[in-house]
Amino acid sequence: MLCGLLLALSTLALCSCHSAAYYYYKFPEYNYAGRPVPPSKLAQRVMIGVSYNGNSGGLQIVDAYRNIRSNVEDTIPNYSIGGYSSGYPGTIMNFPAEMRGYVYSNSDGTLTPINYSTETSSGSVGTFQSGSSAVAVSPTFEHYYGAEEAAGVLEVIDNLTGQGYVLNLPNVFKVIVNKGDTVALAMVRNSNVLYRVFKLNQNQYPTQQAAIAATGSADCEPALLPVYCAVSVPGTYDEPTNVYYSLDGTTAYVLNCGPECGGTTASVTLLQQGPLNQNVIPSSPVQPNPQIANVPVPGGVTDALSDGTTLYLAGQQLQPDGLFAGFLSTMNQATNTITGKYSISDGNHSKMLFADNNTLWIGSQFCATGERAKLGQNYNCLTMVVLGGATLSPRIVPNVTPGSPTAVVPYPNQNDNQYYYGSLTGICWVQNFNKVYTAYGGQVHIFSTVDGSEIDNEYVTVQGTALDVAYMDALSDDAN
Repeated sequence: MLCGLLLALSTLALCSCHSAAYYYYKFPEYNYAGRPVPPSKLAQRVMIGVSYNGNSGGLQIVDAYRNIRSNVEDTIPNYSIGGYSSGYPGTIMNFPAEMRGYVYSNSDGTLTPINYSTETSSGSVGTFQSGSSAVAVSPTFEHYYGAEEAAGVLEVIDNLTGQGYVLNLPNVFKVIVNKGDTVALAMVRNSNVLYRVFKLNQNQYPTQQAAIAATGSADCEPALLPVYCAVSVPGTYDEPTNVYYSLDGTTAYVLNCGPECGGTTASVTLLQQGPLNQNVIPSSPVQPNPQIANVPVPGGVTDALSDGTTLYLAGQQLQPDGLFAGFLSTMNQATNTITGKYSISDGNHSKMLFADNNTLWIGSQFCATGERAKLGQNYNCLTMVVLGGATLSPRIVPNVTPGSPTAVVPYPNQNDNQYYYGSLTGICWVQNFNKVYTAYGGQVHIFSTVDGSEIDNEYVTVQGTALDVAYMDALSDDAN
């Protein structure tokens, strides 16, 4: 009888454990958009690109619902993407709606696809120059683009033909493609020239020289029977450094860096997207001007994001003392006028996203060299903005006061700096859970979208340097 009782109790305990595990990781009968249950059994996953030694790296996964790296029972200490063997995973291009992502390695130049359903990598889809400034992939996955500044070339990998094409554009450093993969625009360092890529009809020109002469292009490749060309786009530019494509697909907003990049005037140049389409082949060496307007932005601009009516512009303005100060400018898209300018983090602004609680988050790099650091103000690299009011009140997070014994960062990085996390290199919105994940100063930090406070990151910190983050289970591609 005693043995029977012990057996019954043991069985009940095991069943309880199994039931608890099933409950913790239970998926709905009809998962969102028919997505399969991943091997990790995690419903809310954030993928983190981690460098271990500056050359090699890995892709780790954490439970973004519970903010832990292990499972609830702690029987699985951590999760990762299987099969990833490329180098330094510096940039994650996240496409959760398509259940995949791409990771660009700054150390070996590989572009690696990640299958979100199987949590595995299947090897590189192409290799660009190591250390490329920019790669671009659209949700259609028809092309991969790489701006290879050191080599002075713009590389186009065409998945429809299975071929790669290398266009000679000295000092090209960035390429941006729209969501439909119909417009690809490239920018050149220390230049006021903007280029677009277009594709010739089959055997339209017998030689490179003939194509260049007929279309006014800077280059066409290959030399015999050229397929792709790059041609300059007329318009008013001043150190163009980025492009934002409108939500309705009609307008390309070219962001002119101006003084922040050694130019004269920061501005936004509005271009019609139609004439920029890769299927629009120039009929003469003289290109039509697609410019709609040029709007000066006194606060500077290197990144932009729109809610459909307002274009939010982040950048820096040169101050009388020679340092730069960060600003967020708002532009009315109906009238193309600047309606406000607000102080935000200093540094090079390259990360912007909307999140829960009607908030906008802005990330930058190298903030310790700006006006705020000189004045003894909070000079961290992340700004939270609550939208919806007549005026905006941006706040820099974490909320610290340099020199104060109490107003310090809540979870210092390995360098134990009490007032500064470092550059923000990655951010993603964990939709409907009131939080954003960041790669901030080389470590993972989580912030509440309710009030900007930092959430305990003890169980999501990584061994190595956190470079980028991506919310794998987002409802759309706009969570990064």
